Amino acid sequence: MKFRTGLLLGTAFVVGVVVGPATLRLTGSGTFTSAIAREVSSHDNSAETVRLLTLLGTVMDVVRAEYVQPVTDKDLINNALDGMVGNLDPHSSYMTAKQFHDMQTEISGKFGGLGLQVQEESGHVRVVSPIDGTPGARAGIQPGDFITMVDHKSIDGMTLDEAVRKMRGDPGTKISLTIVRPKTGKTLTFDLTREIIHVQIVRSALYGSTGYIRLTEFDDALESDMKAAFEKLHADAAKAHGGKLTGLILDLRSNPGGKLDQAIAVSDDFIKDGEIVSIRGRHPENNQRWDARGTDITDGLPIVVLTNGGSASASEIVAGALKDHRRAVILGEKTFGKGSVQTLIPIGDQGAVRLTTARYYTPSGRSIQGRGIVPDIAVQETKDDDSYGYREADLTHILTNIGGNRTAETPRTDLPAIASSIPKKPPADWPTFDLTKPATDFQLQQAIKVVNAMAGISNPAPAIAQATEVKATKPSAPAVAPTKPPAEHH
Repeated sequence: MKFRTGLLLGTAFVVGVVVGPATLRLTGSGTFTSAIAREVSSHDNSAETVRLLTLLGTVMDVVRAEYVQPVTDKDLINNALDGMVGNLDPHSSYMTAKQFHDMQTEISGKFGGLGLQVQEESGHVRVVSPIDGTPGARAGIQPGDFITMVDHKSIDGMTLDEAVRKMRGDPGTKISLTIVRPKTGKTLTFDLTREIIHVQIVRSALYGSTGYIRLTEFDDALESDMKAAFEKLHADAAKAHGGKLTGLILDLRSNPGGKLDQAIAVSDDFIKDGEIVSIRGRHPENNQRWDARGTDITDGLPIVVLTNGGSASASEIVAGALKDHRRAVILGEKTFGKGSVQTLIPIGDQGAVRLTTARYYTPSGRSIQGRGIVPDIAVQETKDDDSYGYREADLTHILTNIGGNRTAETPRTDLPAIASSIPKKPPADWPTFDLTKPATDFQLQQAIKVVNAMAGISNPAPAIAQATEVKATKPSAPAVAPTKPPAEHH
């Protein structure tokens, strides 16, 4: 069996945008039963396996007989399966038939949501990132916030699936979220209205002669939409300045990931040749590598890539490939550090298993699992950033970082001279950051300075110049992801 480019990459469930229909490795019913049978028949392991399976049955008998209230075998077995898979790593899980069905049904867009990417962490629900333009983002909910109450009732002790169901509902209905913000220790309450989430997967603007493209997730149509946005920017630059684009900023901040094939395609649009990414699993026959095919849609324009702690998985593949090939300068903050690949395995009509099956490696052979991509030019988003972060390394029982290139990264010597003078954080009088207002976006303003310097523009137009925006929007999206492990859009 070979991995296909539909493999899953990303970080979190989405309250308002659901994981797409993964069609990866399919297995019929009986696969795992057969595996157990093979294990029991193994000479080396049969005695131990029989002993452990007997222990499982004994514990079930005790719980069924002595628990304070009646409990069904179905509940006990589902709980065992959930723990068996879910405790392997933060991105693996077992889904019951109903959970799997709900995940597929929600793709139809019949439910309303909030546009929050959420992750289970030590029994609590934590926000990875709000999605641009959604109720959660507009309300001011931030990455790292813990959701503690829904409609003034505690969700402590609920599974991620249960908590997400509480937040899901019909478009137009009201909901109250209470959060704890670790940065400040404050408890805040937000009154929101659920919406059908329309994810704007590509946004673009023109700043002087510098093109800007923001990618919010790696959906099926991302690469084609990105190319269309770039062509529009090129035409707009010719009209506005009688010339052409002089540089490009690719904004991957708070992009949680998505489809592997889209990450490869986007990287291929900027890299002419060489490796883009490789994946390595338990079985050597499943290892695979993808190379660039000799194209660069920008024809060598200088590129700056913006990243932060919400840039994960597929975003990290793109940032890592462009960095290793010295094709772009990475500016911003260290990325999330999710370097694993998941496969969705339906189990007949009994549900599905979402299983981590491989690690991925950048062209230099490095695994970013738990480490992330370190920016070439470190710039904080806000002046009061206290280096607090929420990343893969903060999760419990994460997959270890093994294999690949273990040597220290060689410092870049090809950065523009201006890199040494870029401030690490905004000045005290910098306006409050609002992603919809470019003049408040300190990281963007520094990126414009850097890309102009790379293009040899000594007296560029003001960085906060009026933007001409081009948008590509994903069709009406579904609501709440109902399953336990972090997942991604595609």
